[in-house]
Amino acid sequence: MRIFMTQKVIYGIQQVGVGVADVEAAFEWYGKNLCSNILVFDDNNTATHMAPYMGGQPHDKRAILAINMRGGSGYELWQYLDRQPEAPQAAVQLGDLGIFTVSVKAKNVQNSYRILKNNGVQIISDIAHSPDGTPFFFVADNEGNILQIIEYNSWYSENKSHVGGVCGCIIGVSDIERARALYSDILGYDKVVYDETGVFDDFKSLPGGRETFRRVLLEHTETRVGGLSSLFGKSHIELVQVLSRTPEKIFANRYWGDLGYIHLCFDVRGMHALRQECADKGFPFRVDSQASFQMGEAAGHWSYIEDPDGTLIEFVETHKIPIVKKWNWYMNLEKRDPLKPLPNWMISALGFNKVKF
Repeated sequence: MRIFMTQKVIYGIQQVGVGVADVEAAFEWYGKNLCSNILVFDDNNTATHMAPYMGGQPHDKRAILAINMRGGSGYELWQYLDRQPEAPQAAVQLGDLGIFTVSVKAKNVQNSYRILKNNGVQIISDIAHSPDGTPFFFVADNEGNILQIIEYNSWYSENKSHVGGVCGCIIGVSDIERARALYSDILGYDKVVYDETGVFDDFKSLPGGRETFRRVLLEHTETRVGGLSSLFGKSHIELVQVLSRTPEKIFANRYWGDLGYIHLCFDVRGMHALRQECADKGFPFRVDSQASFQMGEAAGHWSYIEDPDGTLIEFVETHKIPIVKKWNWYMNLEKRDPLKPLPNWMISALGFNKVKF
């Protein structure tokens, strides 16, 4: 029997959507270089619900969800199959409205820098330090998407991977206070780590990074509980507002699923309560699958809202995920206590879905 939740629970960032031109090449790049080689699902069908963001028409697509068993969030690599995905008309600059980069957690930034450089990955910056002193550096993936490799202290397990999964995002907004109505009040990133304004040395290697910015790093004070929260770990959102130029929308005149970071997805329970809260606070659901929806080998109820600048935030209430696909072993989450974390042995079994490149 399904356990119905009358309140929302946010387990953490589940994944960041990445629109790519070649999903298999992208999966190989993220698997080899960022150790996200666990295949959660490989979904090849027609996207219908997102038609309002795809020119009003359904489109054929292939999507792969890849995670890293050391902990953190995953990457939903998303490719159009019936049209050529479009790049931005102009180069994306820091402060443009939308997801500029994702943060990938590293145990030792110097070690990750050495490994990625030896792998031939495009290194965009030397090791720098954020306003709170955290070391990091920027790289680009095989399609030019920028990633921040940042030192972090939230891990699910120990293994040989030099990095874990996603632990946050840098998001361009036009008004930080308006944006916090969503990111702090609804999504729970209520702790201000720093709030700085100026020209920042650690941004100068980025496109548009020499402008004047206000930047606010947010974390969640409450520890995420239940479900896969121990795998996702803690996370952050850095809101960046450019003050010395007028920002552009990263996805202006383009479709969802075109090249770049297309959404930020949270794993949740209590979708009905979340729908009401979002509506009450001025962020109504724009897309809602309504009931359990098949996503390759996984299933769930999902929805989308927009932040004040139109950046898409996805919520997924996961109902079923494959534990060991070759044994036809699936995890039914609807029958479990939503506030009780999944046992470590069950989460660790996801490692059987590792793909070797």
